[in-house]
Amino acid sequence: MVVRDPWSDSFWNTSIRERPVPGSRIPRQAMIHPSPEHIAVLFSAGLDSAVLLAQLARESPGATIQPIYVSTGLAWELEERAMAERYLTTLSATTAIEPLVSLTVDMRDVYSSSHWAVRGEPPAYDTPDEDVYLDGRNIVLLSKASVFMARNRIPRIMIGPLAGNPFPDATPAFFETMARALSLGLDAPISIVAPFAAMEKADVVRLGLSLGVPFELTLSCMQPKEGRHCGRCSKCRERIEAFRDVGARDPAEFVAR
Repeated sequence: MVVRDPWSDSFWNTSIRERPVPGSRIPRQAMIHPSPEHIAVLFSAGLDSAVLLAQLARESPGATIQPIYVSTGLAWELEERAMAERYLTTLSATTAIEPLVSLTVDMRDVYSSSHWAVRGEPPAYDTPDEDVYLDGRNIVLLSKASVFMARNRIPRIMIGPLAGNPFPDATPAFFETMARALSLGLDAPISIVAPFAAMEKADVVRLGLSLGVPFELTLSCMQPKEGRHCGRCSKCRERIEAFRDVGARDPAEFVAR
């Protein structure tokens, strides 16, 4: 049996545009080459995945774009998925994006009821990224999404980790190895592409502003309250600091700020 290598030059070269945007501070790795194919985006309604989806829609007008949300039983997911639907309703009014596919892998038999992500009590505002580590999160999300992709002949998925991500399942080596394993196990070409891997959060905000992303319809919070950011968790801090660095006003609502 011969399995097409998803990390061959023919796959990768259609994922990255080799020139920067004139007058832009956006790294060239972030630029997505237009492609008339079927592409999945791991979408959570968070700031990073929302900008990624908007950019892909802008730069790949011939592609069929499939947003995928994978629920694992964490406390914030109902609000996150509701915001995702609101965002997609707005975005799909001007771009060709498929309806959200919502998949489930219940991890509450692994993360116990006392786990902070199940309780909905995340680490505090000034805590480091390592404190919100969820074991194997990208392994779980990509595995479930890839089975759906193989069944629907979608060869590529975009995912939005940023520069400085400290987790072992967000490295180039992991994505390359995972793509090979999934391709072999599913007997289908699966490519995992992380276009924002060289970008900081402020870079993503800047890119989103240039694309006209409705940031008020994004949710970057581990303890949201009726669609509003708590303003007290480390994810809220990252978002607040990124908008401050760019010198722009964040239109999202916060309980505390």
